[in-house]
Order: sequence, then structure tokens, then C-alpha cells
Amino acid sequence: MDNLRLILIMTWVFMGLLVYQSWQEDYVQMPQTTQAPAQPSLTGTNTPPVSSEVNKDDVPQAIAQAGSPVPSSNPDAPQQHTGFFDTAQRVKVKTDVLDVEIDSVGGDIRLINLLAYPENAKQQEIPVTFFNDMPPQLLVLQSGLLSGNDAKLAPSHVARYHIEQDRYALADGAEEVKVRLLWDNGTGIQVEKIYVFKRGSYNIQVSHKVSNTSDQAWHGQVYGQLQRNAFAGKNTSSLLYTYTGTAIKTPESRFEKIDFGDIEEMGKRAYVTSQGTLSKSNQAAWEDGWLAMLQHYFVAAVIPPKEQSYIYYTSLPSAGRYVMGGMGAGVQVASGTSQNFDFQFYAGPKIQEDLEVLSEGLELTVDYGWLWFIAQPLFHVLKWLYSFLGNWGWAVVFLTLLIKLAFYKLSAASYRSMANMRRMQPRLVALKERYSDDRSGLNQAMMDLYRKEKINPLGGCLPILIQIPVFIALYWVLLESVELRQASFILWLQDLSSPDPYFILPLLMGATMFIQQKLNPAPLDPVQEKVMMFLPIIFTVFFAFFPAGLVLYWVVNNALSIAQQWVITKKIAG
Repeated sequence: MDNLRLILIMTWVFMGLLVYQSWQEDYVQMPQTTQAPAQPSLTGTNTPPVSSEVNKDDVPQAIAQAGSPVPSSNPDAPQQHTGFFDTAQRVKVKTDVLDVEIDSVGGDIRLINLLAYPENAKQQEIPVTFFNDMPPQLLVLQSGLLSGNDAKLAPSHVARYHIEQDRYALADGAEEVKVRLLWDNGTGIQVEKIYVFKRGSYNIQVSHKVSNTSDQAWHGQVYGQLQRNAFAGKNTSSLLYTYTGTAIKTPESRFEKIDFGDIEEMGKRAYVTSQGTLSKSNQAAWEDGWLAMLQHYFVAAVIPPKEQSYIYYTSLPSAGRYVMGGMGAGVQVASGTSQNFDFQFYAGPKIQEDLEVLSEGLELTVDYGWLWFIAQPLFHVLKWLYSFLGNWGWAVVFLTLLIKLAFYKLSAASYRSMANMRRMQPRLVALKERYSDDRSGLNQAMMDLYRKEKINPLGGCLPILIQIPVFIALYWVLLESVELRQASFILWLQDLSSPDPYFILPLLMGATMFIQQKLNPAPLDPVQEKVMMFLPIIFTVFFAFFPAGLVLYWVVNNALSIAQQWVITKKIAG
């Protein structure tokens, strides 16, 4: 009976994780709607109350018109169209870690290849394409300035910029490269859009420098927004759910998810409240915030300066396209002066120590779920082990060993209980035969026997229940940490984030699970016994499609459990 309880507990936990992930994928992250696409629009928000020249009740026309045809200031400029965005000239930028394309329309970042992260382990020369303005994957950064509802007064992300050159590269020995684009309305207002890329960094400084040489003051504000579709990226597992959607930091929460389903429900535009919910009327602004688009292993984030207040918004330009953006407060630039509007933009892997330096809470985009407070210490121990082992696979092995040592006494109590139950098995079988027609009498006789022998039939359950949160937290650490992506171990295991290509680890896991069952007392019910016999087979099939790093943990954990249980069972059995 105790054996049945123990294995069923772990089975229900495991199945619960799969059901929860399936529910998240099917209901929380809503699929793209099949209705006819609306007129393309990137309307993100009403203009916040910052300037007397701005109509607070109207959507800024500069944002509302995005996606529609934009007249070119240069009739001879090459014209292309991707089906989503207008394009003109492309500026290509290459650093040691990034390969970027910036379009002269809006100065948008339309393409980002992550040079240090191959698409898959077998094709190391093909980098991950994180940003792209072409289907099936859509993710772009759009930013600009607004000045009332007059597009002639400020360049939004549909304005045409003049470019200085079309190729930039980080020079040998240089620490940064700057890309400049120029917009001039012909009336004394010039805007220089500047991107600063730094060596070894996925963080990009974005600056809009407004120079006012006119005879009147200029009023305006900056905004930055990320637009993407629900495509989760290549090589994602259909069995293992990981969050793809938006997130934000609010005064109430360091990390708040706003999934695509919420954006679909709110429709054309909505504001993010300070509680992290969406509203069609609330325009509260706050400092020290950020907004992000998340997918497995990678994150894109817009990070305003800490001392500046931003309003955050979402919008639904058309079916299957989602926008999360932030808009700064209005600023006046006097005649004969200039003003910089800056924010930071991160596009790269979810490396916690890099993210937490940029802004508080940004490291939580490494989504360890509701047990993050357990998962993060586990990850830091795992990383510490890797620092001197130099291999993530061995780090997983030794982390499993440390966890087993931490729970050694609890596990020993559980195994002693099972060993005592196994010792009593012949007497329990005899009781079953004696009370074959008296269920209540059998239960009473069994309880009397447990009391006489001082055995707690539930003694093996509590230690397992206590360990379940750690198991779940470690599950998310191994699934979500980008450091384990394509990490090699030994021999045939060259990618711990992908399934074992030869199914050796899943078969070992099934074998160890079968051995554990043999060490435990068999259920008295023959039907239950047959069910238990099939569990190792069922789990082996499931784990055949799981990342090898997760299966490695289970194999090592089972092997250590078998060793501990065998020693305890042998002592009690005499």
C-alpha cells in the first residue's frame, strides 16, 4: 500500500505538471484568431496628459497609421513591402554577439541574429534569429517621438530617416559602435536617432536627440514598443510548455505577465495599471519600470531611465499581432536648444546576472514559475558546480547528489517505512485471505497489525511531499535556464536541452523505476499491481521526448534512491 501511495504521489505531480502546461498553452496563451485581419494599425495608447497641444482623447495619428502606406520623401528610394511593414533602406550592424538590421522607415530594429547561439547543435554556423519582420516569426522594436497629432512635428516609427552609411561593424579593439539616422522636417526641427552597440553586450542604448533651431518651443515625448506574433520560435517542444508573451514591472510587482489572451480580450488598445492588469481608461504612470517580450531562453526588453515616468500600454494592431509599449512624459525643448530622449533595449539570452544589473526584477523573466524562490538558489548552486566542473551535465549530477544529501534523513524515514511494510507483506496477504469477504474487518485487522508492530503506513508519504516543491523547482531550472541550452555532457549526449537521440537515458530511467518498484512492497490488490507494472513503461515513453538534462536528473536521483533504499531494506530485513 505504501509503495502505491509513494509512486502515485509522484505520478500525480508529474501528470499535474503536464496538464497545467497544456492548460497554459491552450487557454492562457490564446491561439491566433481566425477572423479576418483588421486594417493594420500599431495604435498603442492615447497620448498621456503631458502637453496642452495634445488632445488627450485621441489616439496619436502617427501611431495609428503605422502599417499603412507611407509616402516616401525620396521618390527614387527602393520600395519593398514585407506584408507587415513598409521598408526602404536597411542598415546592417555587426558586433561580436549581434547581427542587426535597422530599417530607415522608423529606424526600427527589424532583424537580430544572436551569433553566440546556434539554431541547433548540428548547425553551429546558423545563429538564432530572434527578431524578424517576416513570417512565421515576427518580432520588431519600434520607437519614435510624438508631438501632438501632427506627424510633421516629430518622427514616429513610420517616418523616413536619412542614413549616413548602410554597414557598420565593431572594429578590432573598439568597445562600441554608433549608428546614426537623421530626420529633418525642414522647419528647424532635427532628430538624430542613435543606436549604441557595445562589445560583448546584448544591451543597446537607443537615443533620440531633438535639436530645435526654429523660433518656437517644441513639445514632445518618446515611446518605445515591441511588436510580435504568437510564434514561439523554432525547435520548441509541444510537450513542454514555456511562456511566450509579454511581461512588465509595476509598482505592485517586480514581474507581472500579460499574456496574449489578455491583449486579445482588451482589443485595439489598453493601458497597464499599476497592479499589472489592463484597463481602457487608466493612464497611471510610474518610474523604474520596464516592459518585455518573452519566449523560451530569450527576452527582449525596453528599459526606460529610472528617474523618468512612463505610461505602459498594449495594443492589437490586427489578428495575431501584439504590441507592448511605453510612452514617456512630455518635454519642452526651447528654441535654440537640444534634448536627448534615451532608453535601454535588451535583446538576447535570459542571463540572470546581466538582466538584474539592467533593472530590478528583469532577471525574473527567467521564468521559474511560482517556486522561483526555490529555483533561483538551486540555479546558483548549479552554476557554482559548473564553475569548477566545467560541464553542465556533471553539474546536474552533483546537484542531484547534494539534494539527496539534504533530504537524506527524510528519505531514510520513508524507506524504513517501506521496508517495514515489505517485512509485513506475508502477514498482510494472510489477513487479506482471512477477511476476503469482510472489507471493514480487513482494514481493522491491518490497523491493529500496524499498531502492534509500531508501523506508520503513511510514514513514507510525508518525506516525499516535502521534497515535491524542490522537484518542481529543479524541473523549471533545468527547463528554463539558457545556460543548459545545447550544453554537451558525455559521449552521445551533446545537447542537454534536446531529447536523447538514442533513448538511452529514458530507458535507464524506466529500468531504475522498475527496480525501485521491486524494492517496495507490492500492492495487495492484483489490479493495482498490474497498473504499477505499466508505470515504468508509461514514464519511459514520456521521457523519451523530454530534454536530456531533465531525464539525467531523474536517472541519477533514482539510482541514488535505489542505493539508499537497498541498504535500509537489507538492514531491516535482517
